Amino acid sequence: MASTSVSRPQILSLYRSILRTARQFTDYNIRQYSRRRAVDGFRQNGGLTDPSSISAAFSDGESQLQVVKRQAVVYSLYAPEVRSVMETYLAGKRS
Repeated sequence: MASTSVSRPQILSLYRSILRTARQFTDYNIRQYSRRRAVDGFRQNGGLTDPSSISAAFSDGESQLQVVKRQAVVYSLYAPEVRSVMETYLAGKRS
């Protein structure tokens, strides 16, 4: 993708895909870390104006999406059976 221009809808779609995939983690800490990393990465690159820099950041984001998808699958196979303190707290708050 380095040679073609990346459109705003493509970037927003990548952002939403990363956030959607981050929601698949069962563990609160991993889920929040993935979400925070995505938000921080997009904020950091939000001011890019050079098309080649934007394309490079976009392709990096696509590779990060693939990593998050793989990790979500692996983590679902080996997820801890015990809920974290935050998950217990949030579940109690919703009741």
